[in-house]
Amino acid sequence: MRSISVVIPNYNGKHLFEKYFDHNLNILSELETDVQVIVIDDASTDDSVAYLKEKYSGRITLIEKEVNSGFSNTCNLGIKEANNELIFLLNTDVTLEKDYFEKLYKYFEREDTFGVMGRIIGMDDDLIREAARSPKIMGRKIKSGDFFHVNEQESFTPTFYLSGAIALMDTQKLKSINGFNEMFNPYYGEDQELSIRAWRLGWKCYYEHDAVCRHEVSASTKIHNHKRAIKKIHFRNRYYVHFLHLYGSDLLFWHIQVLLCDVLLGLFTLQFYKAEAYLDFLKNLKGLRRKKNSFNRQMKRYHSEIGIIDVIQKIHIMLKYKQVIKL
Repeated sequence: MRSISVVIPNYNGKHLFEKYFDHNLNILSELETDVQVIVIDDASTDDSVAYLKEKYSGRITLIEKEVNSGFSNTCNLGIKEANNELIFLLNTDVTLEKDYFEKLYKYFEREDTFGVMGRIIGMDDDLIREAARSPKIMGRKIKSGDFFHVNEQESFTPTFYLSGAIALMDTQKLKSINGFNEMFNPYYGEDQELSIRAWRLGWKCYYEHDAVCRHEVSASTKIHNHKRAIKKIHFRNRYYVHFLHLYGSDLLFWHIQVLLCDVLLGLFTLQFYKAEAYLDFLKNLKGLRRKKNSFNRQMKRYHSEIGIIDVIQKIHIMLKYKQVIKL
């Protein structure tokens, strides 16, 4: 059984630690392996740090940030600190069901596994909040399809991306890929973009339907952020993903599609956050180009020429002869 470093980002989550942390620590303590628990506090203004120091001193590694910067940067600090074979990203608003990890270890027997995630259901119900996703392309817009799972016991189910709330990943691969892209701060889309990079380097992301956790959905962001601001960030980060992973005529056609379908139509329908998101995207093109060029160099080092369209086709081929059940 491989050792695990648990990376937990936190911002003003004292109330969530009070509700869920003891339960998760008990699940982790039952694992017959070395477990390192790292909590990274993103400059909380509540009593999170004092609470953790008082109650869990000696049981966790606590990293305190002086400036709030968002999910990607916070997780990356924890990833750098991790020293075990696998890294498990865990949100403060998640509870793990018994035997969660035992159902995931088999995936790492395959050398090309980047990571695996389980099924996320509601905290007070069994409604599915996250499961496997297959990619689809509309024009040149890349989107995630419906939730699904495969009705085959021994089958390994691919997923387009791993949820940052409960992903178990190979530490060496995650560090070699440089963790999350911090341009996606403060939140949204960073887990999808990370998974796309993994797929493009020839690794695989999987979903295990029998590994279950519960999630108080959006508890860590909805209290602190205005709905319109969240939409703007969501669209900006979607634009980031496309620019980073489309090339040539595909990228040109995507730009035209966004200008017509998002920006202009958004202005006519008073959805101004789409135009604002596109302007933010344009302001950050220089940084995005640096990230894109850096990853292109890494692709060459790994002798990979896999593009995002290839990833979409590969996942569809992996699912072609399986009984896919949409959720």
